[in-house]
Amino acid sequence: MPTSLTPPPKDDEIECGNCGAYIYHDLVRCPNCSVYLIEPGEAEEEHPAFRPKSKLALWVESVMRKLRGEPHVAEELFTGALREAALFDDLLKKAGGDRSVAERLIEYEKQLSPGATRLVCIQNAIRRWERENS
Repeated sequence: MPTSLTPPPKDDEIECGNCGAYIYHDLVRCPNCSVYLIEPGEAEEEHPAFRPKSKLALWVESVMRKLRGEPHVAEELFTGALREAALFDDLLKKAGGDRSVAERLIEYEKQLSPGATRLVCIQNAIRRWERENS
């Protein structure tokens, strides 16, 4: 037979050492009495401070990447976007500078291939334009 009317804490709860309230275990402060549940130094020890690389380390990394023939990280991120922009400009020229026509051509290709990316749709629209207007 239980000796207390208060239920025990759940698996994801702890008891506040100051007021006795059951609170979620990841909280830093007790919402009931506002006492800190961990020492301020404990949180800093778990996550080391971010230290940016020195200019020398960045330069060495850049030289090594060039020697290995690897592209720069920014190139990997933006190559697709730059290619898409260049192809859109090409389609826009073919459409006589009318952006709404270019977007309708892309949308038509998207309807034909719903799973295709915008880049693929632009490429398909250019091919179709060239085939139909040659």
